[in-house]
Amino acid sequence: MASAATIVYVVDDDFGVLGSLRFLLETDGFEVRTFRNGAALLDAVAENKVDCIVIDYKMPTMNGIDLAKKLRARRIEAPIVLITGYPDESISARAAASGVYHVVLKPHLEESLVNHIRGAMQESQAPNAGSGRDLR
Repeated sequence: MASAATIVYVVDDDFGVLGSLRFLLETDGFEVRTFRNGAALLDAVAENKVDCIVIDYKMPTMNGIDLAKKLRARRIEAPIVLITGYPDESISARAAASGVYHVVLKPHLEESLVNHIRGAMQESQAPNAGSGRDLR
């Protein structure tokens, strides 16, 4: 189980997905805050502590990679896990270049999202942080 102090922000434009991810992560002990778009996350993250950020790739006004770039430009160093229903190696490569630690396919979220969040947090604290990016 995650410690009570582990805060994960989740951004997805689909209310149903947000609810499911909140349930999955809270069941595993994470404190979860959800956002329906990137702008809302950007407003909140500047003023609050966050340990990991989970971002949907395909959203209407700002895709997940663009949001990751904005977070990194603001020097937000929390590990980012990108979720997508569109497996594509170009997404993985662009995500890695934007500071994303892992890309996780939506059909496999329940099986691997918690492990990817924990792995991203461990990698971000390692000397060569960010070298283990992958698409699963």
